[in-house]
Formats: sequence, C-alpha cells, structure tokens
Amino acid sequence: MDLFESLKNKIDGKNLTIVFPEGTEKRILGAASRLKKDGILEPILIGNQSEVSKVATSEKFDISGIEIIDPENYDDFDNMVDSFVERRKGKNTKEQALEMLKDNNYFGTMLVYMGKADGMVSGAVHSTGDTVRPALQIIKTAPGSSRISGSFIVQKDDERYLFADCAININPNAQELAEIAIQSAKEAELFDIEPRVAMLSFSTKGSAKSEEVEKVAEATKIAQELDSTVPLDGELQFDAAFVKSVGEQKAPGSKVAGHANVFIFPDLQSGNIGYKIAQRLGGYEAIGPILQGLNKPVSDLSRGCNEEDVYKSAILTASQAL
Repeated sequence: MDLFESLKNKIDGKNLTIVFPEGTEKRILGAASRLKKDGILEPILIGNQSEVSKVATSEKFDISGIEIIDPENYDDFDNMVDSFVERRKGKNTKEQALEMLKDNNYFGTMLVYMGKADGMVSGAVHSTGDTVRPALQIIKTAPGSSRISGSFIVQKDDERYLFADCAININPNAQELAEIAIQSAKEAELFDIEPRVAMLSFSTKGSAKSEEVEKVAEATKIAQELDSTVPLDGELQFDAAFVKSVGEQKAPGSKVAGHANVFIFPDLQSGNIGYKIAQRLGGYEAIGPILQGLNKPVSDLSRGCNEEDVYKSAILTASQAL
C-alpha cells in the first residue's frame, strides 16, 4: 500500500489537529483546504482573519470550517503567556513573553505544548532555525534523547528509504551520531519501513583510515550498544550499503550491507547533498525534514516546498502524534 494511504488509514477518525503558523501562505492554504476536504485531520491556521481569507479568496481555496487564530486577538492569550513563562523557568520575563508569542511560530508551538493542537508544520517561508528554536525551547526533547535530528522519507514507486541527519546537526560526534541512528530506526518503523540501518562513510570496514572514518566506526559500536535489537552496521560506503553484490564483496557476513533502507550520514553537508541528489537526479520524492527526538511532533518544511509537500508533511506529522 502507498505510504500516505497507509498513514491516512492510521490517523482516520482520530480527530488530530495540526497547526500551520504561516496562514497567509498560498501553499499552506491549498494544503489545509485539501486536508479539511478529505477529512484527514483538522487544520488550524495562524494569522489575521481578514488577511488569511483574502489570500484564500484570491487563490480560490475553500477554507470554510477551518479554525483561524489571530495571536493579536486570542482569548486565552494571558494563560498562554503565563504557561510560556513557567515553561522557560526564568529565562524569559512576562514582558518578553508578550512579544515573543506574537511570533506565529512561537504561538503555534505553544498551542501544541498546551494540548490545543497535536502537531505543527512550518517552514514554507521561515528558516529552519525559526521553526526549530521554539520547539526546542518549549516542547523540548523526548526522554532518552539529548538532541533532535532531521530525516527525510525518500521514495519512488515501491522503494522507500529514510535519510538522516539531513537538516539539523552540522558535525555530530560519535555519541550523537549513534543516537541519531537509533532515533531514525524508530522513526522508520512509523512509516512502514522495517529498519536496516547503514552508518555511511567513504570507507567500508576499515578500507580507509582517518578521523572521520573512526568517528563512524565508533558511532556504530555505540548505537549497537544503545539498542542491540536494531539491525545496524558500519562503517559502510553507500554502494556497499545499497547494492547486494557490492555488500557481499566489501562486507561479507553483514546483515545490513546490500540491504540497507535507513541511511545515516556522517555530517550535515553529506546528508543534505545526498537527499538532494536522490531527489533531483534520481527522481525520488523527498518528504521532510521530519524532526526526530521531540516530545511532540513539529515538521520543518523546505522553503522550496510545494502544496503537495505541505499536504504530505501534515499527514506525516499527524502520524507521529499517534
């Protein structure tokens, strides 16, 4: 079954709500209109009511029945401010909170934190930092996670893979890389991928020597200790991880080499380059980044996203809420 048909079935009837802070962006409005019409989930749009309606009318989007919340005229704003100050534990004053919560991303994140929404999707016009910062300050990392990471679902026809970290951690150390690997394995299961995790490098099983290779080899050992139930191996070059014949030659006896479907990149630049090559040259659809390791789900869109990306990211985010 198609991934998104499967996820729709999982969230159907759960009455999940996803908040969209960028309520005047036409790609967001188009996706929200479709999500409402399809009955998949309940969108909440953040923005001035008249401005949101003006864009929707101009683009011929039906947003009737969709809740629109204006931070400047929110009945529960005082309670939200108090809740924010309490959550920040003295790091922000009430006066600062009053200003910060006029920012749509902070406001939307607080709706998730306070249980008024099940997840948030942002980033069509905001940077990754603008989306991630409020999530880290308010929602924070889940128990057992010291950091968050960003993964992509990369798929074409019947092929489906997970790439990480492609969005957040610039140069993770071995411990951090191991944690990203275990996070990614758990995330893959949410999206009907039975994880076989490859720790990627330019070396396979010691074929090259460098600090970069040693980091990935050490991360492999740590990840295997963190969760011995996850099929995980490294360090592996991509061809050894992906191509059966190459895996058998370069890493004989490995249960992952040649069969991997979760790919852990050693640093952000290789992860970001890797998923974009798969997308632009390989013709794969790349959905994400999906933020991993948070207490509640927040998804960060690419500013180059289209309406379909927003639609699918909302479905992924809702499935994480389960």
